Amino acid sequence: MAEYDGGIIGGALNFIGEDTLFGRNWGADIDIPCLHFEACYYQAIEFAIERKLAVVEAGAQGFHKVQRGYMPVTTRSAHWVGHEGFRAAVERFLEAESRGIDAEKNAIEIEASPFRKA
Repeated sequence: MAEYDGGIIGGALNFIGEDTLFGRNWGADIDIPCLHFEACYYQAIEFAIERKLAVVEAGAQGFHKVQRGYMPVTTRSAHWVGHEGFRAAVERFLEAESRGIDAEKNAIEIEASPFRKA
């Protein structure tokens, strides 16, 4: 949780697995520069190091994560869509979206990785 002037103004929600900290949600009531990075990344990393967790998984989306050392990782979710027509439309969208995500992930790995090639 992030506090300012005696009140809670934001926070990050993480889940702890066996050896991984999974970052999933974040929000704030006011815009404070770098608060997102402090709450979502730096505090999560410190928490994981203190507890000897092997991985901090920062969740989906965000090229800004590369600047903090998080390379793209494919994530999954499961949803049930009851309406058959809507389910078919969602499936078509996800097929196209998956190709775009894969292309962006590959581009980031090739062009923007902050890590040296082995």
